[in-house]
Amino acid sequence: MTVATFLIALLGAMALGAPIAFSLLICAVAMMVQMNMFDAGILAQNLMEGANNYPLMAVPFFMLTGELMNAGGLSQRIVDVADALVGHVRGGLGYVGVIACVIVGSISGSAVADTAAVAALLIPMMRNAKYNVPTSAGLIAASGCIAPVIPPGIPLVILGVTTGLSITKLFLAGIFPGLMMAVVLAVTWWIVARKEFRDAPKQHFDLARLLKALRDGVWALVLPFVIIGGMKAGVFTPTEAASVAVYYSFIAGAFIYRELDLRKLPFLALAALKTSSCIMFLVACAMVSAWLITVADIPSQVVAMLAPFMGSPILLMFVIMLIVIVVGTALDITPTILILGPILVPVVKQAGIDPIYFGVLFIMNNAIGLLTPPVGTVLNVVAGVSKEKLDNVVKGVWPFLLAETLLMFVLVLFPALVLVPMKWLS
Repeated sequence: MTVATFLIALLGAMALGAPIAFSLLICAVAMMVQMNMFDAGILAQNLMEGANNYPLMAVPFFMLTGELMNAGGLSQRIVDVADALVGHVRGGLGYVGVIACVIVGSISGSAVADTAAVAALLIPMMRNAKYNVPTSAGLIAASGCIAPVIPPGIPLVILGVTTGLSITKLFLAGIFPGLMMAVVLAVTWWIVARKEFRDAPKQHFDLARLLKALRDGVWALVLPFVIIGGMKAGVFTPTEAASVAVYYSFIAGAFIYRELDLRKLPFLALAALKTSSCIMFLVACAMVSAWLITVADIPSQVVAMLAPFMGSPILLMFVIMLIVIVVGTALDITPTILILGPILVPVVKQAGIDPIYFGVLFIMNNAIGLLTPPVGTVLNVVAGVSKEKLDNVVKGVWPFLLAETLLMFVLVLFPALVLVPMKWLS
């Protein structure tokens, strides 16, 4: 009965056009009324405690880091290094996009910020080089979706906050799957490039150019190692790593590269604040629902519903991944994490599945959802930046979307591909 109340209230509020955050609050109120325990004071207290969360402070810091990177020239230098490294091969700008998205994503942690930055730099270059723009835009969009999976992915932070999982362990567990996503996309682009680019590239590898790009971009390239290495060594927490990233990108942009206009700082901070405030309010509202989900013991009810699959962890993971794929076509990544995370994590724990392993695959699935219409947030970003019709970008992204989805199910079939590297890095 409680599960029905939860679903009816949530879906009903969303169907009436209520924002996701308010839909979660309405859902919480409905559950409290159904359990005869409505209390506005408890509701407000849980709402405040949801926002007053130290690990959640990493979100605005990483958002600001992304803004400072773009304005300070760090993103441009990352693209320059990738171009000097692989830009000379057949379809080289595609590989540049994949590498740049991995590096930028390992700093910003946001799929939208990563995709927007790399697309703004590379799509015009690809258009001038006579690349198929919808396919190129699809590749950049799919590559941008690596950012939530690798550290310091903001969705990993949100999942850790809402479910109590270790954010540091989620970060370390996401490194290898994120790199596998990059490899799969590069292989898929190689197949596409073989058909599209029959002529040999005019550009040749230039070691002097690569060394110059590395020398110029070293300050940008070092930042991911500072963030990950500092957390691995226990020098700072994920939240402290986010603040270090802000200071580092500010100093590099303003005093080393000297491209960051200090007069723009208030506007960069405001842009980061707008995005962060939406995420943090969503999390605060979701924490109220998460508390009620625990009180109502909804995970046990879901376990009972999934009982036929509980004996086989792989089969259960398949079923859950299919459910998340369907939900991801209609909801953005943050609401999906906030709604399903507190329900599914207790379920997989009871089934004997490593919750950190599940968390990484859950985030990967949600990241892939950013490429699926009708919502497809990253698709809309790329379409806007590339000035292509959304329908064309959707057609261009399909090979890469399928490749990432197949990889996800391979990781479901072979958990050791995630668990073994996770143990090495932990």
